[in-house]
Amino acid sequence: MSLISAVVVLALEQLYAFPRRAYFDQLLSRYAKILERFFNAGESRHGMIAWLAGVAFPIALTAIIYFGLSQVSHILAWMWNVTVLYFTMGFRRFSHSFTEITRALRDGDLGRARESLADWSGQDTSELNRKEVIRLAIEHGLLCSHRHVFAVMAWFFILPGPIGAVLYHFAAQLYKQWGNKDQAEFGYFGAFAKRMFEILDWVPARVTAISFAIVGDFEDAIYCWRGQAHEWMQASQGVILSSAAGALGIQLGDDVHQQGGIVSRPTLGLGDEADIDHLQSAVGLIWRALVLWLTLVLLLSIAAWVA
Repeated sequence: MSLISAVVVLALEQLYAFPRRAYFDQLLSRYAKILERFFNAGESRHGMIAWLAGVAFPIALTAIIYFGLSQVSHILAWMWNVTVLYFTMGFRRFSHSFTEITRALRDGDLGRARESLADWSGQDTSELNRKEVIRLAIEHGLLCSHRHVFAVMAWFFILPGPIGAVLYHFAAQLYKQWGNKDQAEFGYFGAFAKRMFEILDWVPARVTAISFAIVGDFEDAIYCWRGQAHEWMQASQGVILSSAAGALGIQLGDDVHQQGGIVSRPTLGLGDEADIDHLQSAVGLIWRALVLWLTLVLLLSIAAWVA
């Protein structure tokens, strides 16, 4: 049932991208702000209480509906799986922006490519040159594919029904709202959200990285993962980006022009400097990894059924 749900959601996304899913994410953002306003007293324990309260409610509601529908009809329970997964997982969340940036660069419109990247990533892109736009677009696309596809799918397959997908999606949203804030201004309220997301993301990030290695240049991917991942600012991101860069045979990371100067970043990967053709190569890598996941889950499902 889980495999069929994932395939149906991926197909629905390609046929019909529901516009109100962005509105759903806005509701989650407001939900996080309400929790923060109510619980935040600047200490980590308050963040822990807020996180537990914020995640427990949607998980409990999702589980009650799923198990309740399971008692009535497996078809209804499956439809609930598809509905929840459709709102928590999204291939189009990164592929649409990826396409816009690629089209703008091919048209020679660097300004439009910068704007599209800024809208997508939330970063300052006004000073980026063409090569930097390409590198950041590939990096953000790889990370978004992990955050919105592979990690959600991993937890969806691990826990019963759509519980895992809800757990990861809400944890990611609370990390985004609280865990990235400057402690000097925000206090330690976001520390627990950051720690919990790192725990939940540890295994999926490495499964995503090994998937990129398998469907790309395996030897270089593993070499870059082992030698470069630890240099990146965030460990799980470093694992994914270094493996993908090695698998694609390109260089990611490196210095970029931002914030009125040059932001120094470690270099990831080997081989050529990323160019516009590598944008499509990155999409191909993601698709091959996705097919690999679905194939493995299918084989495991068949093995379990035969046994």
